[in-house]
Amino acid sequence: MRKAIRSEMAIMVDYNQSLTPPEAVRRLRVLDDEGLTWVEEPVLAHDYQGHALVAREIKTPIQCGENWWGPHDMKQAIEAGASDYMMPDVMKIGGVTGWMRAASLAEAYSIPLSNHLWPEISTQLMCATPTAHFLEYANWWNSVLAEPLELEQGMAIVKGITGSGVAWNEKAVERFLA
Repeated sequence: MRKAIRSEMAIMVDYNQSLTPPEAVRRLRVLDDEGLTWVEEPVLAHDYQGHALVAREIKTPIQCGENWWGPHDMKQAIEAGASDYMMPDVMKIGGVTGWMRAASLAEAYSIPLSNHLWPEISTQLMCATPTAHFLEYANWWNSVLAEPLELEQGMAIVKGITGSGVAWNEKAVERFLA
């Protein structure tokens, strides 16, 4: 992939918790010189020591967090040195309050923070995150949103959004319920 695209484009790899720590080290060493932006959750989400081993042994940054249930999980990962970057899921981390606590932890430890999905809400939270990194975007809900998140040149536009930023297109929702 790196040969097929420009070098300034980000490539992220997600193993989705499928490897053991030794297997992750073995596989990721092969990828270390490929210019990856990060490798996401190579081992089980709550195996903080396993992630820490992988993070110590390879050059490519490790990204974790989408499966953490609250800021306490994030704090345990930080204490273990489990990853270079973190990406909580707003739903799992504890909503807006949990996100802001996670953002404070990320700021205190200078850890770049990305989001896991829910860009309709995460975009605004990323604006309030001092160490904001990447916005993970999927347009899964656009067909039932009154005003889907706008993108311009790969950047989310948040002007004029109030509240959560989510309003349903009631007619579209009714069509899907039928």
